[in-house]
Amino acid sequence: MVRPYAMTRGRTTGAGHHRLDLIALVVAEDAAHDPVWDQTLSPEHADILGLCLQRPQSVAELAAGLDLPVGVVRVLVGDLVEDELVHVTRPVPPAELPDESILREVIDGLRAL
Repeated sequence: MVRPYAMTRGRTTGAGHHRLDLIALVVAEDAAHDPVWDQTLSPEHADILGLCLQRPQSVAELAAGLDLPVGVVRVLVGDLVEDELVHVTRPVPPAELPDESILREVIDGLRAL
């Protein structure tokens, strides 16, 4: 068993120092298909990359699928972003979501049809 701090080399944030939401989607880049990465990545990085090559995964799905703490997954995903092997699609901030009253009016209008 490897301690979480050993997997991240004691780091609590990724190289980019950006915080990843639990629902942020991690998508593999084209460069991730190169088999040379399997030899140079740590086993945990390779596991994350392998899951993301199958289909985009949220940070929470990666943590659950690999049975790792979310904080560790965030650091490891940050490393993969820096290596340009994955990119992260962040959720829409609440300030940019449509107003709830507009959505209710649209629903009411559709029901009236």
